[in-house]
Amino acid sequence: MRIALPSIVSNITVPLLGLVDTAIVGHLGAAVYLAAIAVGGMTFNMVYWLFSFLRMGTGGLTAQAYGAGNEREVFHTLFRSLLVSAAFASGLICLQWAILWGTFCLVSVSGAVECLARSYIQILVWGAPAVLGLYSFSGWFLGMQNARFPMWVSISQNIVNILVSLFLVLGMHLGVSGVAVGTLVAQYAGLLMAAWLWWRHYGSRAKVHDLSGTLSRNAFARFFRVNRDIFLRTLCLVCVSTWFTVAGTSMGDVTLAANALLMQFFVVFSYVMDGFAYAGEALGGRYVGARCLRAFLALRRRLFFWGTGLAMAFTLVYLGLGGSILRLLTSEPMVLAVAGSVLPLACLIPLAGFPAFIYDGLFIGATATRQMLQSMVVAAGTFFLLEWLLPHSNACLWTAFLAYLAMRGLVQATLCRHVVRCSFSMPRD
Repeated sequence: MRIALPSIVSNITVPLLGLVDTAIVGHLGAAVYLAAIAVGGMTFNMVYWLFSFLRMGTGGLTAQAYGAGNEREVFHTLFRSLLVSAAFASGLICLQWAILWGTFCLVSVSGAVECLARSYIQILVWGAPAVLGLYSFSGWFLGMQNARFPMWVSISQNIVNILVSLFLVLGMHLGVSGVAVGTLVAQYAGLLMAAWLWWRHYGSRAKVHDLSGTLSRNAFARFFRVNRDIFLRTLCLVCVSTWFTVAGTSMGDVTLAANALLMQFFVVFSYVMDGFAYAGEALGGRYVGARCLRAFLALRRRLFFWGTGLAMAFTLVYLGLGGSILRLLTSEPMVLAVAGSVLPLACLIPLAGFPAFIYDGLFIGATATRQMLQSMVVAAGTFFLLEWLLPHSNACLWTAFLAYLAMRGLVQATLCRHVVRCSFSMPRD
């Protein structure tokens, strides 16, 4: 719980950066400002989501080195991750024209919105080194069994973002550009705080080690092998999420709006379950590194105990209060009618999805990323096959999505015995 609870708080604060931007420009008196922020936010959410492997891969490798008592490799892992983060961030800055081109190929907006969105994106792309660097630090802290530092960084980022954005927008009247600069400042403030926390609490320990092995070819090969699988797995996840939205769009604006509301049931649940997945990642990697099979199996039992309880609680809440929650989010009768027709399916999301969250954490800790990728490929294939075979309706779309969630956990459960056998029989590095 010392890892799970701070991680849940960190997860909840992450979307607040975008929410603050939206809330501030929402009072500027024109819809084009909101539209521009929405387009820019979508762009960076999609781009940075693909690079989330930096956090997960770093966390798993660090946790294993920590469990094995290999402190030198612990610091090597962080520096390798930071080097890779800097390289990818430089690439994003150099390819910002491609990001802009891809964004406006995907969305069609008015000239005024495009102009503002371009300005927003061109400012925020310079935050790539801070965002990707924070992925490395967050994963490393988690691998070191420390979930408090990422939580403090996330909270501090939001405070800085609110203060700077309000000053630039309301005080300096910089509009969308002011919001972008406020977020940019908050991103670098978070990176600096993470670096300061690392230096204060871990810097003296890093000094006593010979860090020349950071650039080891074999270690970099393992780092990229682990992160390649996570990247491809995330790409499959993005494809499913994107197609779910596209399929809803083809059924009309009302269905699209209803699905967006119902998907919040999944988002809220995922914030909580991700906290326990992070605990599985940190502790599971530690036990793999220490070759402590009994503790790993006990961790799995406890995670499933919590996961089952939380899934049942969320399902009961959604079944009992789902209609009331929807009415809080919108007053449009047509949207409520469409959402209500598939609400029972959306209420099953926690029960269908919680095993995948738990196994994701355990597999990342064990760096069993190939098995994660395999389960995601099978699950994504199931989703697209059902979406193609079933009648073109919103209920069938949600059925395919539930099958995708359940299949991820089912395949991972099947592969878990193999993962455990390999993780606890392989020699230490």
